[in-house]
Amino acid sequence: MREPISRGARLALDLALTIRHDGDGGVADDLTDPAGLTAWVRAHPEVLPDTEGFTVDAARLAAVRELRAAARALFARAVRPGEPSPADAARLLPEAEALRRLNEAAARTPTVPVLHWPREAGPVVHQRPVHGADDLTATLAHAVIAFLASPDRDRLRACHAPRCVRYFLKEHPRQEWCKPSCGNRARVARHHQRHRASA
Repeated sequence: MREPISRGARLALDLALTIRHDGDGGVADDLTDPAGLTAWVRAHPEVLPDTEGFTVDAARLAAVRELRAAARALFARAVRPGEPSPADAARLLPEAEALRRLNEAAARTPTVPVLHWPREAGPVVHQRPVHGADDLTATLAHAVIAFLASPDRDRLRACHAPRCVRYFLKEHPRQEWCKPSCGNRARVARHHQRHRASA
């Protein structure tokens, strides 16, 4: 069993997972409006600073959606020679454009490491914006860059179960799907396909 991924890496993966199967054969986007991004940010208080009163405007939403498109394009590159997520296959950004967007977003707010060491836990380093200028997109871009540059990138896979569009980290050699329900759907689909072929 591998070590759990860092909080920043989890944040990068969670950003990509805001594109998901909607349960009805389509794709859902959790970031379609400012309220969706506001809810997503507030759900990550352990890795994003000052989330309690956080709200999003249309410009910040557009910037985060552009960053997510870049991250998913680079996730598709990371899973090669495997196929990218079906949600991305027909609309991937060119790699050079994805890299440009990611690096530009990361440069929006320079950060410095800040050490936190609570009495009941081990020391943790958080990246804080210089001069207190918080930029959500830059924070997310830093998390994506850290994840893509980490050894965890080699475990990244796209789930190819029917109707799934998620990326996941492979935890053990035989893992093929992001979660057990996807494995069940894939086995049922293969069973039906074999049954039709033999009929």
